[in-house]
Amino acid sequence: MKLSELLAGHDHEVLLGDTETRITGGACFDAHRVSSGSLFIAVPGHREGGLELVGPALARGAVAVLVDRAVPDAVWASADGVCVVRVADTRKAAAVVTSRYYGEPGRAMDMVAVTGTNGKTSVSYMVESLLRIAEGARVGVIGTAGSRIGDELIPMPRSVLTTPESPDFQYLLGCMRDREVTTVVLEATSMGLLTHRIDRAFLDVGIFTNLTQDHLDDHGTMENYRDAKLRLFQGLCRRAVVNADDPVGAGIRAMMPGAVSTYALDAEADYRATDLSMNALGTQFTLHHAGRKYPAAIPVPGRFSVSNALAAVAACHLLGHDLTGLVAALDRMPAVPGRFERFETPRGTSVIVDYAHSPDSLDKVLTAIRDFATGQVFTVFGCGGDRDVTKRAKMGEIAGTHSDLCVLTSDNPRNEDPEAILDQIAPGLAVSGTRFERFADRREAIAFALDAAGPGDIVLVAGRGSEPYQTVGEQLLPFSDMATARELAAAQL
Repeated sequence: MKLSELLAGHDHEVLLGDTETRITGGACFDAHRVSSGSLFIAVPGHREGGLELVGPALARGAVAVLVDRAVPDAVWASADGVCVVRVADTRKAAAVVTSRYYGEPGRAMDMVAVTGTNGKTSVSYMVESLLRIAEGARVGVIGTAGSRIGDELIPMPRSVLTTPESPDFQYLLGCMRDREVTTVVLEATSMGLLTHRIDRAFLDVGIFTNLTQDHLDDHGTMENYRDAKLRLFQGLCRRAVVNADDPVGAGIRAMMPGAVSTYALDAEADYRATDLSMNALGTQFTLHHAGRKYPAAIPVPGRFSVSNALAAVAACHLLGHDLTGLVAALDRMPAVPGRFERFETPRGTSVIVDYAHSPDSLDKVLTAIRDFATGQVFTVFGCGGDRDVTKRAKMGEIAGTHSDLCVLTSDNPRNEDPEAILDQIAPGLAVSGTRFERFADRREAIAFALDAAGPGDIVLVAGRGSEPYQTVGEQLLPFSDMATARELAAAQL
């Protein structure tokens, strides 16, 4: 397409060249992924892009560049025939340009976005599972575990984010449309919303799960974090499904009058669950909607799991799918990788791997475990480096309150000293009075917990879920909590 077509109606100023230039190689923020015929979008602060990498992008074959500020003339010295356009905000412009380049693929499919502190991945998987089980639908998923259609992953660079930057996001939507996907469900992170990554997605339903402390390293305050999440409901989605048990969720109705459906376990809501009964294998409940009752069950224990299931059912129902069929599909949903994923060791110890890495999520998972535990509970956990430090002691106290023994260990230490992170968690554990051990090496920590646990006990390995790598410094080291736990448990024979 011509650059003029991609920018039509969007305010811009031509600094160099001709907007009749044809873009044939796509668009990207990352200078190292530029190919011949590409549009390079210079986003300030982008690790692999920005104004300082315009030169390398041109050398790799970019035929046009979008900027939002002046660029030194020296950069263009060898830029014969290149078109340079200035816009007010390259991220906003990128959403428009890339959506058009791929033919506005969001318009061709039912689009669902899930935001909130906890539950995004679980709700996304549940939406996909319900539509596939109930109707055999072809569903695309974009989120923490990558992008896939059914069980088939769409290959993307490892650096692609949970909510991909708009060029990657629109590319993925184009792939899904071209492969006859009928519904796409995606995780909308706070930073993804704040930086316009899913603008021009043409979302049919936006889901809000909850808001609890997390990501203050990015947003500074809970108010800023909340406002970033709420951007989903300020013109990006046509309808909303909102958790009425959450005070922030309850306030979204005023933002989208007449377009909000609610779900809850405690508050009055359009989709409500009562009569919860749980054991180690799952939870039974009654779903209420429009004056009717539906007996329901999910193969996951915990109130938070029922709340996630309500969100998924409500979203699918709003898209026009039969409620009876959706409820019937609930108890056939497969486990979500790294979300309350469990197995039993040869010794008879139950091992649960979960992504819980915030105070609220850790509290919910451990509360659910305590509801059915008959033996001792051992919790292996840590906190991520280069992230919100204020939650570390809180998580220590929560883990100690619900556990018989805690094993502190590294999560993803990134560029922090692992021992220093454990030092900040330990005071919270001291408040709880629960005994704890500490091993900076995560494998040693899991091994210690498995050796300490016996038949009927439960070992929770929390914080990383299904992540296949541990981030240490700038390195991504292969490490799976589930694979490690299974290997160590097998060695106990």
